[in-house]
Amino acid sequence: MNRNAPPASDTIVAPATPPGEGGVGIVRLSGSRAEALLATAFRGRIVPAAMVSHHLYHGRLCRGDGTPIDEVLAVIMRAPHSYTGEDVVEVHCHGGSQLLRSTLDLFLAEGARLANPGEFTQRAFLNGRLDLAQAEAVAALIGARSEQAARAALGQLEGHLSRQLHHFSSELRELLLLLEAHIDFPDDDLGALDRQAVSRRAEAVRAAMADLMRTFDSGRALREGVSVLILGRPNVGKSSLLNALLGEARAIVTEIPGTTRDTVEEHLVLGGLPLRLIDTAGVRDTTDPIEQEGVRRAREKASAADLVLLVVDGSHSLTVEDHLAIALAPPERTILVRNKSDLPSLADTCCRQFLSQVAVSVRQGTGLADLQAAIIAHFHGANKSEAADGVVLTERRHRDALGGSMLALDRFLAAQLAGDPYECLAFELREALAVLGQITGETTPDDILEQIFSRFCIGK
Repeated sequence: MNRNAPPASDTIVAPATPPGEGGVGIVRLSGSRAEALLATAFRGRIVPAAMVSHHLYHGRLCRGDGTPIDEVLAVIMRAPHSYTGEDVVEVHCHGGSQLLRSTLDLFLAEGARLANPGEFTQRAFLNGRLDLAQAEAVAALIGARSEQAARAALGQLEGHLSRQLHHFSSELRELLLLLEAHIDFPDDDLGALDRQAVSRRAEAVRAAMADLMRTFDSGRALREGVSVLILGRPNVGKSSLLNALLGEARAIVTEIPGTTRDTVEEHLVLGGLPLRLIDTAGVRDTTDPIEQEGVRRAREKASAADLVLLVVDGSHSLTVEDHLAIALAPPERTILVRNKSDLPSLADTCCRQFLSQVAVSVRQGTGLADLQAAIIAHFHGANKSEAADGVVLTERRHRDALGGSMLALDRFLAAQLAGDPYECLAFELREALAVLGQITGETTPDDILEQIFSRFCIGK
């Protein structure tokens, strides 16, 4: 991908709405011939050449022989004031697979090319309408699974993260220019370099980077969701708890031990966070090979889950099987759920090493609000960090690049302390800038760019 090449000369087309039936279907074109292609098919009171940019016009879409395809609305968004920075045309037809197909075929026959996945956003990036972090936010906004995730993606699309990163880059470039002046013009009357002042500025940038880095757990939770594993011995009410949290009967519940033999996963938004609830097989010693596999999977998922809900029967003393489940639960990521709180409590109190304990009665529906509050409090407390202006890191790629820039700054500060030559210091600053630039796209390798945009859907 050559970011220094002139804008693409071909005109691309794709549906901008998902397949299927609906009230409206939109076909989008972008490129130098977008308006001319519309002129070959649109029939209305106003011809495309006379259309005012960003205004909708009513008319018919017709084939070359005059046969009408659909009654449509058309809009031209002329460069550079469009999503891609090129001339963009949208045709709003009635939503139906056949109508969209016919509209696409019409423009393809006239010389347009079917867009590649993410190519509209890719052109916006190449034409300077968006930087890479903003381009990635488009996909994140469309795929957001909660209101908070959508807000975070919208903030990134509006440039909140980019402005923070550009501030870091600006500070580092000023330090680099200062060093290069002393390297290139050692005999000029520049005075001695104040190494302590340079170190203080670099340390301030690194500290701000660290603040931003600490938001990643929160951002990842918003973007990817968090896993909440329901763990315990058979017949303590794990599946019933899953159903109660979901508000529907998703898992089979019986009095027969071992009913759940595999993991059951369902999605839920709680307190603005997308959760993946995972019900597991009851933990116990068993000779049944299928049940053994279910227990093995429960053990694996317990070690990887973001939070474990360890369910015990509060009306009975803890059993050997309870202790097997307790041994699998990581204390720092486990909430003890004492089920059957409507019955006299007989369970031991030896589980105080966990995050918290919540008494519930799934059958009576009591205590569930307290459990939900404990789940929300855990994630909001653990992921509370927020950088300046509410900026949150949501992409692993961004976290890795920021971490690489911080390592380069660590080497720079160590070299400063050791009194290394200015050339060594300048090298580390250039490295910090180069890695930082991978987030916004200035220095991102072409193969990474291709990989990022290939994950988009056609039409984005």
